[in-house]
Amino acid sequence: MVAAGLMAGAATGSASAQTSAKQLFGAQKLPANLQSRAIGSYAKGCQAGAVALPVDGPAWQAMRLSRNRNWGQPVLIDFLEKLAVDARAHDGWNGLLVGDIAQPRGGPMITGHASHQIGLDADIWLRPMPEQRFDMKERETVSAISMLKNGTRSVDPSKFTSAQFRLIKRAASTPGVARIFVHPGIKKALCDMAGNDRAWLRQVRPWYGHYYHFHVRLACPPGNPGCKDQAPPPAGDGCGKELAWWLSDEPWTPKKPDPNKPPVKKHVMTLADLPDACQAVIAAGPTPGATVASAAVGSAPYVPIEDDAPVAALPKPRPLVN
Repeated sequence: MVAAGLMAGAATGSASAQTSAKQLFGAQKLPANLQSRAIGSYAKGCQAGAVALPVDGPAWQAMRLSRNRNWGQPVLIDFLEKLAVDARAHDGWNGLLVGDIAQPRGGPMITGHASHQIGLDADIWLRPMPEQRFDMKERETVSAISMLKNGTRSVDPSKFTSAQFRLIKRAASTPGVARIFVHPGIKKALCDMAGNDRAWLRQVRPWYGHYYHFHVRLACPPGNPGCKDQAPPPAGDGCGKELAWWLSDEPWTPKKPDPNKPPVKKHVMTLADLPDACQAVIAAGPTPGATVASAAVGSAPYVPIEDDAPVAALPKPRPLVN
């Protein structure tokens, strides 16, 4: 099946190859009927054989369904389902509200993220899931909640509590997690709350935004030779000089343009800029039986995915403080 898809991709016309990649991938409503595979890098790639995170599960709800971005590689969907169930059982977290994962065939998005292209990235809200199930309208309009004090780079302890701490720690402690991105103020809170168990903090990296959600990024799964991992994060817990820089004014002060340099026109990524295998992903037929997320609210029963290479078991229950 993969070989046939690659042949189809090779036959893709040059006109299609030069079309804006975000337009091509944004127009795809269903995943490619190919073997599951992450292709390329997190910000320059695509995905084959994606599966959908069910819009409702025993301990999660998918949000912003109109975007049709609840598609990922099986290893990521497996991770999210297990994280949701274990966090409810052991960490006092009622359930996950899951935001963007990826488009059905990955690739660049018309709006939003530069990454989330290969089915290994997911955004998890830091707002706990309520007992009730949101309807379609609520999934589009209910807001995530900032964890910061108004006008500061510090967390509000009435919002960012030990429950959020334990959820992020559980995710970051899971084998196969390459990065977790959070606002620098949240990273500072995690550093302060971590105690002596600090190895997991290396995976948690400060980045712009991410004050109402955290971004999980998995490493490339085995058997995905075309998937390009990020370099490992620097050694240590990341709570020293790097974090101090993020909490200073420098990262947040816009740089003044150099009047002696002409403005650089932003390159529009095309299909030709992506790995060759992404042409096969665009050319492939849709996965039989797959449906867009917006058609499933309140009607699709939860069925666990079957994965030949599940992620490692999530961490065991942790003490309340740590």
